[in-house]
Amino acid sequence: MDTTYDFSQTGEDRIVYVRPVDADELPQDVQDQLHGLKTLYAVHNADGERLALVKDRKLAFLLARQNDFAPVTVH
Repeated sequence: MDTTYDFSQTGEDRIVYVRPVDADELPQDVQDQLHGLKTLYAVHNADGERLALVKDRKLAFLLARQNDFAPVTVH
């Protein structure tokens, strides 16, 4: 869960998508690191590639904006 992603290597599209992820959808090794969290938030690029997985929605938006992306919510 502590994997670095180089956000500068993306294309021209600066929109990312933030969506909730149920902890039980994640691999067991990731679940073992969650310390009781039931929902996390994933940040995806336009191709659907997961760029980040964070503990709350606010942090997902903050991370996106700090990396010059425009985050939008996906349901």
